[in-house]
Amino acid sequence: MTAKTSFEITDGVAVLRLDDGKANAVGYDTLESIDAALTEAEQSAGALMIEGREGRFSAGFDLSVIGEGPEAAQALVAAGARTAARIYGAQVPVVAACTGHALAFGAIMLLSSDVRIGADVEAKIGLTEVSIGMPLPIFAVELARDRLSPRHFTAATSLATVFSPRGAVEAGYLDEVVAADDLHDAALERAGALAGYVRRTAFGLTRRTTRKATIDNILSTLDENIKSFGVLD
Repeated sequence: MTAKTSFEITDGVAVLRLDDGKANAVGYDTLESIDAALTEAEQSAGALMIEGREGRFSAGFDLSVIGEGPEAAQALVAAGARTAARIYGAQVPVVAACTGHALAFGAIMLLSSDVRIGADVEAKIGLTEVSIGMPLPIFAVELARDRLSPRHFTAATSLATVFSPRGAVEAGYLDEVVAADDLHDAALERAGALAGYVRRTAFGLTRRTTRKATIDNILSTLDENIKSFGVLD
């Protein structure tokens, strides 16, 4: 784990906390930490919980990398897509504790997770790419199509609508909101319950049945589709 993340396994639940002291921007180091946490959770735990810092789940990809140019942006987004697909296809349940703002890749991490519990705070949640002149990649569209309410799909994707936590429940980014002070315990309790209840082999086989086609589509289209990312309108 990097200095921007911390990881522990407690009572069968692997807990990854993202905290860069700022907006929890996602660069290669954070993606590596998420991948490592998934591997460890699949080997040694019954569930994985991903938690942000106070007020910030994640503001999305690291703009210092995106700003290096289209090729750098495309490489980081492709790496993020593969990590999102790993979360989405994890062999253990994944619970996201959304502590606040979750934009762009932060919102994608919510879409990739099985259970999403948010803090009832003033925060923005959504896919903002179109609003800054970037096309939404196929992997984000497919995750949104699977997890969001069909009634909110166009607003969330093509119209780059940003939601409050309570609005995000209606849209489908979150499953519920709780008081900010209760979020950690609520998410940990839910992850612990899943770790004790869900049977690994049955979960893994069902995961493959329900999500393999989407994951295959994401990965097979990624290299070609990502060429359009990072080109500002």
